[in-house]
Amino acid sequence: MAKLMAKIGIGKYNVAGTSYGGFVAYHMAKMWPEKVEKVVIASSGINMRKCDGESLLQRSNCECIEKVMLPSTATEFRTLMALASSWRLVRMFPDALWNDVINNLYKKNRKEKIELLKGVTFGRSENLNIDSLSQEVLIVWGDKDQIFPVKMAYELKEILGDKTKLEIIDNTSHVPQIECAQEFNNIVLRFLKGS
Repeated sequence: MAKLMAKIGIGKYNVAGTSYGGFVAYHMAKMWPEKVEKVVIASSGINMRKCDGESLLQRSNCECIEKVMLPSTATEFRTLMALASSWRLVRMFPDALWNDVINNLYKKNRKEKIELLKGVTFGRSENLNIDSLSQEVLIVWGDKDQIFPVKMAYELKEILGDKTKLEIIDNTSHVPQIECAQEFNNIVLRFLKGS
């Protein structure tokens, strides 16, 4: 991403990411503090410890993280949706719809996606390998997130430093940008505009 920004002539910019994208945003801010001005991290367990990963597997009733995060069946996808969204209606869609979603999102380059998931450095030990950031940071989280529980948001705020602001959106899960899009967007825009 940083190479792309340089190639198109943008010297300073803000970064934002949700879930895995928050991991990317954090690392961009850490690697290029002179270029990244503000950081938005939403529903991203960059402070995930091994015990958090084990708890996620217990909540999902799955034996491995790939079955949760990269589902290959409609049943596995329903499990992911039950954790990621508070919208009950989504879980009632027919298997044919979920199988189509799986084919479009998860089947192509599946081996590479599994390798990427396994290669992510968070959640492998009880020790955190993250530091504070020098930039202003906004953390946005759903209060009902079952993938990365809201307690992780409070902990992340403490880790990232004094320039970090935390916004919790009520009655949303892991995807507040979808479940409560207008409120999410307003929070992010206020932060980026500096008000």
